[in-house]
Amino acid sequence: MTQMEAKIIGSKIAEARKKINVSQAQLSQRLFISAQAVGKWERGESMPDIITLNRLAEILGVDLNYFSASFNSAEDKTASDASQDVQPEGSQSEERKKKQGWVMSDGNWVDADFSGIKNLHEKFSSSNMQKCRFVDSGLSGLHLKRNHVAGCDFSGSDMSVSQIKNSSFIDNKFESCKLSETQFLESTLDNCDLSSADFTRVMLKSSMFTNNKTTNAVWNGTSFINTHLADIVFDGKMDDCSFEFCSFKKVTFRNATLINSFFKNKTLKGIRFIDCKADRMTYEFLKNGKADLTGISLTIS
Repeated sequence: MTQMEAKIIGSKIAEARKKINVSQAQLSQRLFISAQAVGKWERGESMPDIITLNRLAEILGVDLNYFSASFNSAEDKTASDASQDVQPEGSQSEERKKKQGWVMSDGNWVDADFSGIKNLHEKFSSSNMQKCRFVDSGLSGLHLKRNHVAGCDFSGSDMSVSQIKNSSFIDNKFESCKLSETQFLESTLDNCDLSSADFTRVMLKSSMFTNNKTTNAVWNGTSFINTHLADIVFDGKMDDCSFEFCSFKKVTFRNATLINSFFKNKTLKGIRFIDCKADRMTYEFLKNGKADLTGISLTIS
């Protein structure tokens, strides 16, 4: 990347930022970087990497190609988009009605209380949320991407059939939360209270599941794929669950009953069992993975 190209891209960032009336400081907050870094980009002194450019494109409302030297100005694109939105006076299509829903992407939410909110079925991307409340809320069908969520309370909420990607959830409360059929993709759940949460047919893929409290959680058809699990205690009944190519560190099954559960790993070191029971198939999977079978008994036919 030449200095001339860096200056062109920097001017394009500045142009698009000003068009949506966002300051350098506000843009930096959405990207979780310093305002000085944004200033250096716009002056052509440095360049954002490709991942950051993707996020910039989403935040600024432009195509990724906008940053190339041959792309038309943002004004041309904006004018084109605006002409497509023009409708006859008095008309209200279903598509337009849907656009009038909640818009929570690219936000910086702190100490907000959304408890009891219903039907939040929106895409929700690139936001920072801290100490917010979603207690007893209807959040099913959400599409969350690149969000940082810390210290929030989702207790009693319905987050079923949602897709969560490239997001981090740290120090959050999900007590008695319905998560059934939700997918966590390349995401982190760390130090969260998941007591009595429903993980029926939940999938965690290429994710981090660490330091979480899972007392009395429901594990039915839950899948862990290429996921790192650490400092976790599983209890109760685990039916038709699977652990494929996962890594384990200080993972304990205590007073757990494992039925038709599948472990596919080269090694199952890092797992221990305390007063557990398993059916024949589960037991043989554990044995084949060279798990320490002390503390687990084959008592289920």
